[in-house]
Amino acid sequence: MDRTKLDEAFELTKETTKNGGLIVVRHGYLVYEKYFGKADRNSNPDMAFCGKTFSSIACEIMLKEKHDRIPQGLDTKVLTKEYLPEAFPLDDPRKADITFSQLLAMTAGFHGESTKWGYTNGKEVKLEPIPQDRSLGLDMGAIRYPIWVDSGGGWSYSSPSPHIASIVLRHIVGMDLKDYIDQKLGKPMHWGSWNYCLYRGDTTLPHANGAGSIALHATDTMRFGYPLLHNREWEKQQLVPADYGEKISHPSLYNLHYPFSLEFEVNQTGLVPNAPADAFWKTGAGGFSIYVIPSLDMVIYKMGGNDKAYDGALTRLPQPATHDDSRKNWKAVKRIPEAGVPAVLQLVSVAVIQNKH
Repeated sequence: MDRTKLDEAFELTKETTKNGGLIVVRHGYLVYEKYFGKADRNSNPDMAFCGKTFSSIACEIMLKEKHDRIPQGLDTKVLTKEYLPEAFPLDDPRKADITFSQLLAMTAGFHGESTKWGYTNGKEVKLEPIPQDRSLGLDMGAIRYPIWVDSGGGWSYSSPSPHIASIVLRHIVGMDLKDYIDQKLGKPMHWGSWNYCLYRGDTTLPHANGAGSIALHATDTMRFGYPLLHNREWEKQQLVPADYGEKISHPSLYNLHYPFSLEFEVNQTGLVPNAPADAFWKTGAGGFSIYVIPSLDMVIYKMGGNDKAYDGALTRLPQPATHDDSRKNWKAVKRIPEAGVPAVLQLVSVAVIQNKH
């Protein structure tokens, strides 16, 4: 690894977010780890939409484990009285055709929350923002969210979709998403303290949000990403189904509209130039991103977030007392979308590529 390039990627990370870090694992070894601001190896920040990937993997584990309950797997139509009884009567008859795969690929037709765009066959479609009705609660707010196109007819970044998938999981396995993830991944991988950001002042969410806001230690996030490289086992256990890596790392048959697989963006269409074509990743608000690059045998975790993301009240977990106070009055030098996500992937990739020659 070229340390200079890694340091350059870290400095870029510091220019895009007030708090954060850069952690790199290659060939199973922790080769780079630096933090700034409130970020720390043992902090539990709100990872925002990065949590969607955990929901996706939990659902894939469930589909294999409970095959007898849901034999058609990803092709199952899930807004039925068997899998989602609380959805009835349906508020829109078109929802009856939504499949599990479309929920995870975000092609179920649900309107992107507060977004102004969707895609149909690679072409951008303007959408009018639709605010979510918070009075319905977490579950029903997702189930009753409006759709803008027939299932499978377009892609829009819509958080209700993976949360609905997590409700179906809850019914099938008989436990909350968080407990299922802890059983299938957390305990086998020996994660430290972790939680979902369930607490909002006096309000406590009744269930983990399948759309995100998971809060893990940095090195546990790397443990999570490691089995996604070449279907790796963890301590001789196949925690993640062997074929899952193929489903998430390539353009999906369930999404013909945008290079987004089952909750991961994929690079085979060249979204991020100068990065390997087999790279796939998931971003979260505030500059968080998990990257997996099979051809380089590498996992990258870019931490980000404002001070609120590191508030221990969100998880009720103790946060590290020491942090870098020098960034109290920090202001962004570069914007996250243009610099933080693609540029870090490119720089860390080049740190390997240059060293090969």
